[in-house]
Amino acid sequence: MTIGFIGGGNMATALISGLISSQKFKPAEITVYDIDAVKLKELSNKLGIVPSNSITELEERVDIIVLSVKPNIMPQILNNLNGYNEKIYISIAAGITLDALANGLGSDKKIIRTMPNTPALVKCGMTVITPNENVDEGEIRLVEDLLSGVGETVRLEEKYMNAAIALHSSSPAYIYMLIDAMADSGVKYGIPKALSQKLAAKAVEGSAKMVLESSEHPMRLKDNVCSPGGTTIAAVCDLEKTGFRSSIQSAIDSCVNKAEEMSK
Repeated sequence: MTIGFIGGGNMATALISGLISSQKFKPAEITVYDIDAVKLKELSNKLGIVPSNSITELEERVDIIVLSVKPNIMPQILNNLNGYNEKIYISIAAGITLDALANGLGSDKKIIRTMPNTPALVKCGMTVITPNENVDEGEIRLVEDLLSGVGETVRLEEKYMNAAIALHSSSPAYIYMLIDAMADSGVKYGIPKALSQKLAAKAVEGSAKMVLESSEHPMRLKDNVCSPGGTTIAAVCDLEKTGFRSSIQSAIDSCVNKAEEMSK
């Protein structure tokens, strides 16, 4: 089994690194094409993958083709693909629908629309997948197994994909902003930045793990931290007063709206 990536950006690099470290693929079984020759050489030197000279060469060489390019250049990429019935085409581009992919590749092609996230780099990724009707159950499970090397996968109807993008694919950026803001506050009160950052990041990591592994509602977990008249409830009340939750929801609305705009 071989896999190829058209586009060697951050998300592709995260997925490739995860696939190699999880031993789902050997570097020699991974081919990458990128229009940026310097970036491609750096990626090859760093991870040991096989560089490809063209999209056509890559498509002919591998069994699974991952379309890991920016949404705005996807139409150009699709125009350069031949579309083979026996191969599986996986898109990780936000806002590009199955219909749009089928229009470019052919309605009889095996296409899976996915949306991973960058924590795949540390095997903590979450990938949402939506296959078209040409992909059989065995092939879906094969792709799920491959992606399990970089985290978890979940199947979702395509109509929910744009909301999922906002919740899990774009959201690491929101979390990084939260961690950085907390770390800066630690610096404000005299704690070195590196330690402040670690304290904040571990709090996020542990809190997320409690949500995932506990049967408690997140708000109940929040209540468990808040002692009457204590420091935590004072902070929580200030967050409510300044619109913390509504700001998060507004950001997600903006993300969904942008994804829907890109889908048109």
